Amino acid sequence: MPQLNLLKKFLALGFALISSTSAIAETHEQLDIGKFSLSQPGTTFPVGWKPLTFDKIPTHTQYTLVKDQDQVVVKSVSHESSSGLTKEITIDPKEYPVVQWRWKVENILQNGDVTKKTGDDYPARLYITFEYDSTKVGFFEKTKYETAKLLYGQYPPIGALNYIWANKSPIGTMIPNPYTDQVTMIVIESGNTRLNEWVTEERNVYEDYIQAFGEDPPKISGVAIMTDTDNTKEHAVAYFGDIAFKKK
Repeated sequence: MPQLNLLKKFLALGFALISSTSAIAETHEQLDIGKFSLSQPGTTFPVGWKPLTFDKIPTHTQYTLVKDQDQVVVKSVSHESSSGLTKEITIDPKEYPVVQWRWKVENILQNGDVTKKTGDDYPARLYITFEYDSTKVGFFEKTKYETAKLLYGQYPPIGALNYIWANKSPIGTMIPNPYTDQVTMIVIESGNTRLNEWVTEERNVYEDYIQAFGEDPPKISGVAIMTDTDNTKEHAVAYFGDIAFKKK
């Protein structure tokens, strides 16, 4: 979004996640983060999931619970808009390194481009944010985080992985976001070959973080799903199924 620095969007995402009171105990082989399939179509989202909106983007993506192929999922519809759904979690990625989710998209964005600010839109994203850890930053970065805490009452996340469905970038592409190197973009699906098809994904978040940032990750602080088209001024429809973290 040209009119909004993504760092502000990133901070907004972090503050939205950490302001929630929902947390998940690390006591199972699998941690169900978004069990949308247990909901009823047209009802409210599961406990802990809430809207993520941005001050300078008045048009929001619409998210609803619908039934698709006999299972309840989240449907997102974006018309030149941007917003997401977020949930706070506290997970040790060493203990639960694998994230699994399902998604489906109806169309790709013709003008999307992972390397450009003007192309920073995707029909489907899965964000994973990581807690601030003062031992992992230098003096000036630490000052910035302390200032943010004074202003907002909480530390913003130290970094994020952003799993995306791109239009043309090769699957496996891993690149810093064009607005901020605190967010690494990882292309999971690309192009229109699998449009209108439910696809189940698995990623090792622990390993992806090390590859993206060159160090062991701190604890995971939140998850968000998003469909946005405010930069490209296009239209997109996507669906998100259940999200879980798993032990190896």
